[in-house]
Amino acid sequence: MCVKLHLVQNSSVDEPALGLRERKKRARREALIDATHRLVAEHGLDAVTVEAICEEAGVSARTFFNYFETKDDAVLGHTPWPLDSAATEEFATGGPTGNLLADLQALVSSFLTDAPIGRQRVARALELAAKEPRLLARHLAWMEQHKGQLSALIERRLGDDAPYSSEIVGSTLLFLTHATFLRWDAAGGAGTADEHVSAVVADLRSILTD
Repeated sequence: MCVKLHLVQNSSVDEPALGLRERKKRARREALIDATHRLVAEHGLDAVTVEAICEEAGVSARTFFNYFETKDDAVLGHTPWPLDSAATEEFATGGPTGNLLADLQALVSSFLTDAPIGRQRVARALELAAKEPRLLARHLAWMEQHKGQLSALIERRLGDDAPYSSEIVGSTLLFLTHATFLRWDAAGGAGTADEHVSAVVADLRSILTD
């Protein structure tokens, strides 16, 4: 069954901000993710091939690999991490609260809630990842690939005279994102990113003060 590409489909990105080419690219990426989710939910991860995904979405294998390295990335909806978003800019310039830990929490929440693929696709990815442990490992490895970009973001926020090192703050940001993703996954996608990152921080505080 071929999936028709829709130019508006559960996205957190404002439509007027995107040109026609970008909207078409986003629609194709979303169609590939949706096709992958349907096939994996029906047949299981190992039984689904890239060729089957392409047939379902009505695209070539070459097109698939323009968007995703592996079928695991398509299940997880991996897209370029939105490190140039309004939330990251707000964080880098000292907000939203001015408190570093609280602002890290807000940033983690934005990473998980305002994903370019939309909340519904994130929820489906979490549901499928809960059944396939290797998907969690792939997701964590994908996040590690963004360390350089995260370091640059952290350095902008801290400035030259910060009391903390950018490495420690960057590692904390990655940890909070990892742990929140895992906690949200364990909950089957229930609840909100805000709730889960707050719970992670509360657990971390308890461990550090034990």
